[in-house]
Amino acid sequence: MDRSPIRREKLVASLARDEVDALLVVSETNVRYLTGFTGDSSALILMRDRALLVSDGRYATQIAQECTEVDPHIRPLGQEMDDALAEVIGRLGLGRVAFESSVVSVARHEELTNRLPTVSFLPVLGRVETLRAVKDEQEVATIRAAISMAERAFAMLRAGLRLIDTEKDAADDLEHYLRRCGAAAASFPPIVAVGPRAALPHARPSGEARIGDDDFVLIDWGASAVSAPYKSDLTRVVVTGKVTPKFETIYRTVLSAQERAIAAIRPGVAARDVDAEARSVIEEAGFGAFFQHGLGHGLGLDIHEAPRLRKESDIKLLPGMVVTVEPGIYVPGWGGVRIEDDVLVTPDGCEVLTHVPRSLDSVRVG
Repeated sequence: MDRSPIRREKLVASLARDEVDALLVVSETNVRYLTGFTGDSSALILMRDRALLVSDGRYATQIAQECTEVDPHIRPLGQEMDDALAEVIGRLGLGRVAFESSVVSVARHEELTNRLPTVSFLPVLGRVETLRAVKDEQEVATIRAAISMAERAFAMLRAGLRLIDTEKDAADDLEHYLRRCGAAAASFPPIVAVGPRAALPHARPSGEARIGDDDFVLIDWGASAVSAPYKSDLTRVVVTGKVTPKFETIYRTVLSAQERAIAAIRPGVAARDVDAEARSVIEEAGFGAFFQHGLGHGLGLDIHEAPRLRKESDIKLLPGMVVTVEPGIYVPGWGGVRIEDDVLVTPDGCEVLTHVPRSLDSVRVG
C-alpha cells in the first residue's frame, strides 16, 4: 500500500499553521517519503490541494509509474533546477513558500529570492522529519527485514573470521555477506576496529591492523533493505583471545547500561531520561569520562534521524519510533566497547528488534 498520500495529507495541516501557500521539499529522502519516487535530482512543491514534482526527462516514465497521485513537471533539457523551480512557483502564483532550512543552502535561497522578488520564502525546520520519526507498520516490517539481513550476514562473518584477516578484509567480507543475504547495500561503511583502535567510535577499517593483533574487535554494521532503503544498525564486540579482568569489567558495565536504558523506553518518556539511565550506570562505575556521545538515534530511511537519545533532548518517545540504544566506553590506548541494538517503542513499552546475543559468554569465538 502506498502511504505517500496519507503522509502528504498530514503535512498539509502544517501549511495552515505556518500561513504559507506551499512547502518546497528538496531533500531526496523527504521527496521519496512523500511521493514514493525513487530517483534523484527532483523537488516537491506541496500545496493544500495538489503536489507537484519537478524533475527531468530521465525520470518521466519512472514518475508516471511510481507517483500516480502527484503532478509531474519535467524541466526541458538544459534547464537548471532552480530555473525550473522559479518558473513553476511563479506560474502557480504562490505568495508565501516554506522551505527546508536544514537542506536549502544560503546561495540557493538567495537565488530563488532574486528570481522571485514577490514571493516570501519562510525557513522551517523538521516538518517532514517529525513525521518520519513515527513509523507505520509497513516501515517497521521493512526495518525488521533489514535487521534480519544484517544478523545473517554477521553470523556468516563470525563463522569465517580469521586472525590473519585485516580490519579491511573483515569489513569487505561483511559488505559482501550483506548483499548475499538480500540487502541492497550496507547501511553505512562497516566499522571493524581491533583492540586500541576500538577506542575510536567511528574508526575506519585499516589494511594493516589484523584481527589477531589483540583480544577483541568491535564491529558496527547494518543493512539497507531492497524494497525501500530502511536501515538497520548494530554493534557487537567479538572476543578472539582472552577475556581480561579489565575487559570483563568494561563489557559488563556497558551491557548493564544498555539494559537499564532499554527498560526505561516507553511512550511519554523524554529521550534525555533514557540517555540518563545508561549514563548513570557508566558514571557510577567510574567510566563517565569515557562515554562521550549520545545514547542513540532514530532509524529509518536515514541511518541517523529523529529522535535523538541524548542528554539535552526533551523529545517525548511515541509508539512507532525506532531507535538505537548504543552505550559505549572508549579508553584511549586500550580500546572500546559498544553494544548497539534497534528498539521499537510500542504502545505499552518497547520491543528489541535485534536478536544477536549480547552476554559475555556469547561474544567469544573459538
